[in-house]
Amino acid sequence: MKLKRFVMGAAALLTVVALGACGKNDDDNTSEGSSWKQIEESKKITIGLDDTFVPMGFKDEDGKTVGFDIDLANAVFEQYGIKPTFQSIDWSMKENELDNGTIDLIWNGYTMTSAREKKVAFSKPYAKNEQVIVAKKDSGITKDEDLKGKILGAQEGSSGYEGFNNEPEKLKDLVDTNDATLYASFNEAFIDLESGRIDGLLIDRVYADYYLKQAGKTADFTVFNAGFNNENFAVGARKDDTELVDKINEAFDKLQEDGKYGEISEKWFGEKWSLPEK
Repeated sequence: MKLKRFVMGAAALLTVVALGACGKNDDDNTSEGSSWKQIEESKKITIGLDDTFVPMGFKDEDGKTVGFDIDLANAVFEQYGIKPTFQSIDWSMKENELDNGTIDLIWNGYTMTSAREKKVAFSKPYAKNEQVIVAKKDSGITKDEDLKGKILGAQEGSSGYEGFNNEPEKLKDLVDTNDATLYASFNEAFIDLESGRIDGLLIDRVYADYYLKQAGKTADFTVFNAGFNNENFAVGARKDDTELVDKINEAFDKLQEDGKYGEISEKWFGEKWSLPEK
């Protein structure tokens, strides 16, 4: 009797396993394998972004997602007849969202770093950036050394905060508590900077320049290089999505050749850019 029950149980288990194997869709590439074929057939792709990161990707006054990266992504996938969907994500969880298949790409002022290269497949770089410190002009803070014992803010999960931790001798060893006050977005950080709750803000140059210009506050703040190496922005994909990355790179080259890339950069930054060298 025991033997009979064992045989029946084993048979049932094998049936479940077989059904599970049959139920798996060979074209389901959201978590592993190349997803380009599925994207090309469905004409859909989901791009993850921090929708407060001006001028790369953000919500305008009408609640529409706009920005340099938005225009560039639309121009890239227009070449393949694909319409991107832009999805707001927790920037500190961006790689998790990518691995889980919630999004297909990270594209929003996403800096290429050696640590991130272990997690994602990067496209070729499409824009340059640098990390800067922003401080109120009346604070007297004009260089790194002036931050000694001061309170510094940074965005959680940002390349700036990554550099802050990886090269502690440049900023971390100076500031109060040897750490930065972390924010989910730079919008929140700027509010605290203006109110005096933090003394300086570690931030991307593209964001700082655009934000201060649009707010008419350029004269009220000092902006200086944070001392880290200059950066390149690139698109992040899952490691297996090499074909998708190749398609993006090919589209970048075409946009450079036909002048569309320069038109997009002029719209958002007032000057025509060329694609940077890696």
